[in-house]
Amino acid sequence: MSHFPFLAIDHDTRRVSLDARDPAFFGNPNAAYAALHDACPTFYWAEQKMWFFTGYDHVNALLRDRRFGRQILHVASREDLALPEPLAHTVNFDKAEEHSLLELEPPEHTRLRTLVNRAFVSRHVEKMTSEIADLCHRLIDRFEKDGHTELLSSFADIIPVTMIARMIGIPEEMGPQLLKWSHDYVGMYMFKRSRDDEEAADRSAKEFSDYVREMIAKRRAEPRDDLLSHMIHTEHKGQFLTDDELVSTTIVLLNAGHEATVHQIGNSVRIILESGREPSSLFADEKTKERTVEETLRICAPVHIFQRWCLEPVEIDGVSFKRGDKVGLILAAANLDPAKFSDPLAFQPGRQEAPNLSFGAGIHFCIGAPLARLELNIALPILFERLPGLRIASPPEVKDVYHFHGLERLDLAW
Repeated sequence: MSHFPFLAIDHDTRRVSLDARDPAFFGNPNAAYAALHDACPTFYWAEQKMWFFTGYDHVNALLRDRRFGRQILHVASREDLALPEPLAHTVNFDKAEEHSLLELEPPEHTRLRTLVNRAFVSRHVEKMTSEIADLCHRLIDRFEKDGHTELLSSFADIIPVTMIARMIGIPEEMGPQLLKWSHDYVGMYMFKRSRDDEEAADRSAKEFSDYVREMIAKRRAEPRDDLLSHMIHTEHKGQFLTDDELVSTTIVLLNAGHEATVHQIGNSVRIILESGREPSSLFADEKTKERTVEETLRICAPVHIFQRWCLEPVEIDGVSFKRGDKVGLILAAANLDPAKFSDPLAFQPGRQEAPNLSFGAGIHFCIGAPLARLELNIALPILFERLPGLRIASPPEVKDVYHFHGLERLDLAW
């Protein structure tokens, strides 16, 4: 048993009851992860009806293991697996997801990722350094004299969505609308989702898709130097992306290109301020800055869980899986594995231990990782440099959106 009211662990059977809606859990999941590491790093989560892995080596290996995949219907039918038919009220969402990079397996995944990858390699992304810095300074200019701000709405929300929209070629003024669509869209990935959440996601998926189709038509007629034009007009082995593939890819890049980074900016600022460390020492030079950012990604990752389908019979850590089983990989818990990280719940920016798994691994490693890292490495030092004496003005509230991890708001003063 655990000493948390929301968590019950049967050590012998590795069966766990965990209420993901309890604010005591999603407000501080790291404490629960530590208890799971101590009792059973591989466990059956009763409420989710599937096995989960928290051990670093297991999560890292399973993310790369080709016996597991993001989809299953390329190797088996719904009838084979006794899967229910798709929901009638999420047909627009399902259509938008049909060719998502996050969901595909090779060879389709390889073709799509090859076409998109060039725009996200580090050397290309680094050209955006001055643009990101300029945007950070402009945003801080708006609220610096006030002596206080709510950081998510005034800063964290705006930077990633503006930069990914610029990259793709979507007008920046669409930022607030993109945020709304994205928030509705990711509602489909929550454990807590309701029928209302599903209908909201479906509505937003339709509006989002319709808008992207309009943009595709414009760029097809008049190409520009942007990622959307590149995806439309570039071929891979004699093939171009279809409109449906372009819609899915653009939506996943816009959503993934900002949602997690918004959370991470807020999480990082909070963890730095709560640590009591002198910010100037955390950003003293390039190496120190990078280590600080990587440590915030390790200890308060924005995306906690990825799921995989088992594609063939396999045994992992003494658990037998058959084709069609689903497994959960808790990236944020793998980042806290005491077998890999000394004093894993402590914020220690000087660490030189295992790399964090916050961006995943294997063929689905986050394509936007270079952009997210660049945004964090630029935005955080500028914020702390411009606002000396920065402090948390009221206790931060964590969003009830497990298995994402981010704040409702972050009220700061200086």
